[in-house]
Amino acid sequence: MPSDNLDDLFAHNRAWSAQMERDRPGFFTGLVKQQTPRYMWIGCSDSRVPANQITGLEPGEVFVHRNVANIVVHSDLNALSAIQFAVEHLKVEHIMVVGHYGCAGVKAALNGTRIGLADNWIRHIQDVRDRHHVMLDSLPEDVRADALCELNVAEQVVNVAVSTVMVDAWSRGQKVTIHGWTFGVHDGLLQDQGLSVDGTKPLEPQYKAVVQRIRYKWSTPAALAGDSGTETPAA
Repeated sequence: MPSDNLDDLFAHNRAWSAQMERDRPGFFTGLVKQQTPRYMWIGCSDSRVPANQITGLEPGEVFVHRNVANIVVHSDLNALSAIQFAVEHLKVEHIMVVGHYGCAGVKAALNGTRIGLADNWIRHIQDVRDRHHVMLDSLPEDVRADALCELNVAEQVVNVAVSTVMVDAWSRGQKVTIHGWTFGVHDGLLQDQGLSVDGTKPLEPQYKAVVQRIRYKWSTPAALAGDSGTETPAA
């Protein structure tokens, strides 16, 4: 059971630190000396979606930026600064934009649910919803949130790709690829949404192709019969 005593968190931390040093002597000394991740993870703030554990990567191997519903917009200097630091200083080779099924932010955007101040942030997903309303309205109600989750990932991949950070990186020949993924809280599995952008091909056809795949996926009986975890409560 979770504890309300913050002292327990410090106790767990010290136990973890001691165990790591016993199992892997010099682990923390090595960690101090370098941060050379090949990967950047742009994900949701949901506490059930920890980047390192999901991918099996060690501390120092993935640079992480998280916010509600994994949104990247051109007015968000926090996200853009993190991307620039990862690309220009850490020289990451892959940026993964990762949404997750059962995301409360996506559900709120889909249903027009009022949350509070976050409504202004989630408005960006509502723009995605409105752009694809014909597709979403044609789908069974119980899979629309999953479809919007994937559409939102595709949209954010595009937003990263057209940012000045990526345009500049690709113009100087830097090899960085942006990927769109989703994560299933219900089964712990990552899914590649088939959208990987490296600046060498026109973006619009790639985006349209993945939108068509999403439409087909959630319109087929196999998708409708599958357990995507839509009923899983989200943080």
